[in-house]
Amino acid sequence: MPTDDPPGLGAWRAFLQAYAVVVPRIERTLQAETGLPFAWYDVLLELNGAKPERRLRMQELGDRVTISRSRVSRVVDELERAGFVERIPDPGDRRASFAAITPDGRTALRKAAPVYLAAVEREFLAHLSDAEGQTLERALDRVRET
Repeated sequence: MPTDDPPGLGAWRAFLQAYAVVVPRIERTLQAETGLPFAWYDVLLELNGAKPERRLRMQELGDRVTISRSRVSRVVDELERAGFVERIPDPGDRRASFAAITPDGRTALRKAAPVYLAAVEREFLAHLSDAEGQTLERALDRVRET
């Protein structure tokens, strides 16, 4: 079908539409099967992977997660009330604090991980060949890193 769109705009449109369809499906599965909201999983995953102490400054956490920066503080508050995260004052900067995953948070993440990974496989990866997945990863990494 002929179009007046600039080259590449179709890729952008497809990316947005795929995101809009796939992420809610994964969110519903994760919530239904584990009780964890997607935003909680996202924050716990980043904190668990933070080296060496499984903690990040709130600003760093906001830079890493997929949720909006404005939601990060609220999600950390929710996780703190659930016992999955604790806030630790930064001794070097009294205005800043760290978010750190707790042992209960790590347990919740470990229990949810197989559900999350299976949903990602079913809703996204199953539709791509290995070569397509690698190409897409490289291309999106380039976009992200600029």
